[in-house]
Amino acid sequence: MRRSVFARMLVVAVLVALCSITATAWLATQLTRASIAREQGRELSVDNRIYAVLLEHATKNRDWSDVGGLLGPLLEPTPHRRVTLVGKDGRTLADLGGDGGPLPATAAAVVDALAVDPVLVSDAPADRIDERVLGPFRTPIQFREREDTTGSLGCLRTKRKEGGDRDCRDSQLPFDTAADFAALLDLETMVDACLERKKLPGVELDPDFTPARRQSSGLGIPDEPAVAGCVTAARKEQLAPYVAPPALLYLSSPSGAPTTAISLSGNGWQVAGAAGAVLLVAAVVTALVGARITRPLRALTAAAQHMSDGGDAPPVRVSGQDEVAGLARAFNTMAANRAQLEQARKAMVSDIAHELRTPLSNIRGWLEAAEDGVSDRGPELTALLLKEALVLQHVVDDLQDLAIADAGALRLVVEPVPVAEAFEQVRAAHEPRAAQAGVVLSADAPPDLVVGADPVRLRQILDNLVANAVRYVPAGGSVSMAAARDGADVLVTVADTGVGIAAEDVPHVFDRFWRADRSRTRSTGGSGLGLAIVRKLTEAHGASVAVTSAVGEGTTFTLRFPG
Repeated sequence: MRRSVFARMLVVAVLVALCSITATAWLATQLTRASIAREQGRELSVDNRIYAVLLEHATKNRDWSDVGGLLGPLLEPTPHRRVTLVGKDGRTLADLGGDGGPLPATAAAVVDALAVDPVLVSDAPADRIDERVLGPFRTPIQFREREDTTGSLGCLRTKRKEGGDRDCRDSQLPFDTAADFAALLDLETMVDACLERKKLPGVELDPDFTPARRQSSGLGIPDEPAVAGCVTAARKEQLAPYVAPPALLYLSSPSGAPTTAISLSGNGWQVAGAAGAVLLVAAVVTALVGARITRPLRALTAAAQHMSDGGDAPPVRVSGQDEVAGLARAFNTMAANRAQLEQARKAMVSDIAHELRTPLSNIRGWLEAAEDGVSDRGPELTALLLKEALVLQHVVDDLQDLAIADAGALRLVVEPVPVAEAFEQVRAAHEPRAAQAGVVLSADAPPDLVVGADPVRLRQILDNLVANAVRYVPAGGSVSMAAARDGADVLVTVADTGVGIAAEDVPHVFDRFWRADRSRTRSTGGSGLGLAIVRKLTEAHGASVAVTSAVGEGTTFTLRFPG
């Protein structure tokens, strides 16, 4: 059976290894593809950067001289790239990174400051004219006024159309503004010539090259698409002398041939061999690991089998910090707890037998004496038998209460109970016994203090605490019951000035059948179930009970009921 389990583990491990190899191969392929895509993206980024630098050069220069100095630094990250710039007349303007071989049949882009490629420049203007090209203008378009607020532009326009020596005070305008107005009027002349060829009336433009909303002629804009086309054509004509002429940009390999795609095929045998080697290593490692795992599992199985046969399981050796070691530690803890519970069970059975044996022995002895004629069968015998029967009944009742509480079947009828009234009932019930023992029994509770509890079970709790206190208080001592409100809770205390409890015994006072007197003589205490019942009934109310004690000074039990 063990070999079968180990074989199954080995098969599962091999399958897992095979799946992991397959997944690794797939992941390696995906990573390779991603790396290739990233490399291609890097080359595209360099290509876009080359186009941007050339376009900027075209906006600031009127020819392509010294363009080679700009491209050199851009090619350092990608030495396998060749950049060639050719004019429209076929003349080579720049050729870097190549060996002079033939160029591709199609150019990668056209570098033209007056016809920007919108694919390479995402924010290209609608008319595709680079905004950095000013030409005769002095101020970029985004910084110009949109309307002629001073009237100077309108005056200059009228002066140019009508001639004469009209004074427009243009000498008082800033130099840049005057230059912009002059260039705009020149542009209007070109636009009007274009519109005239289309048999359309001329228009007046605002500084942003759009038709003015108010034409001095009072007429509307004749044909907006035609006007827009003429404005674009006139602007290109006006700006052409200020920019470098269009040029064809070729991006290729150093030899001019197209770049060969990277291939991942042709390595099938190598991949298969590597996969087989990894699979073999995985199988060996899995076998070793499986043997290491099954060793402590076999020890756990043997210990569990020994426990199921009724014996005490020996501790399993624990080594490491893995899951199997955690399982072994948990098993050892379980075995130790089971041993403790078994010991407690045996002690409880012994205690129950002792508690029942004493009154039963007394009853049997008196009955045998009466049967033999040694004892009189009168009222005294009946009283003695009744007393022992009551002891038996008390033990059985306590055991029944604990069994019901353990089963969670304890039924409570919770209602508002005046604490002072409950104290008075308990004091009246225990006053004769306390007076007989020379103990002062007192109660103190505010008359309006009310606690939510089952009145019968609350009386049972207080009866057990007071009876236990009176039993251990010597003559001349006192037992006091007190209650007070602590925030939303109600605190009930039963304190005595008795012999007290040793510090090492305080944690065990609520254990079943526990008594400070190990001899368990009837004269020094009850059955040892009273305080266990107190704790169970208190917890059933959702309350808590605590004890503090000092030898020779007394003991205090504190009940905390929720408000």
